[in-house]
Amino acid sequence: MIPFTGALYNARMSAIDIRHAHRLAPAQARAAVEQAITTLGQRYGLDFRWEGDTLHFVRPGVDGRIALLPGEVHVTARLGMLLSAMRGTIQSELERLLAERL
Repeated sequence: MIPFTGALYNARMSAIDIRHAHRLAPAQARAAVEQAITTLGQRYGLDFRWEGDTLHFVRPGVDGRIALLPGEVHVTARLGMLLSAMRGTIQSELERLLAERL
């Protein structure tokens, strides 16, 4: 029997890493990102909070961040084992929302 460790758990997690360029002013980009995550939050039950220019979002099986950078947003997320099967769908939805709003 293999003992459970955080390293084993993390090895089974799937990652999302998206960089999306934009030409919005910082306040407009922030509002657009918040609109996108609110839409996803309603659909998937995400909670979120801002820490400076980084939006953190979470729900069971998902832990992610959207960093507002000059001319770009950088989305990173880790999906638990159950949601890793939906990685492609989740990533496509994030990319679509960013393209629509930014």
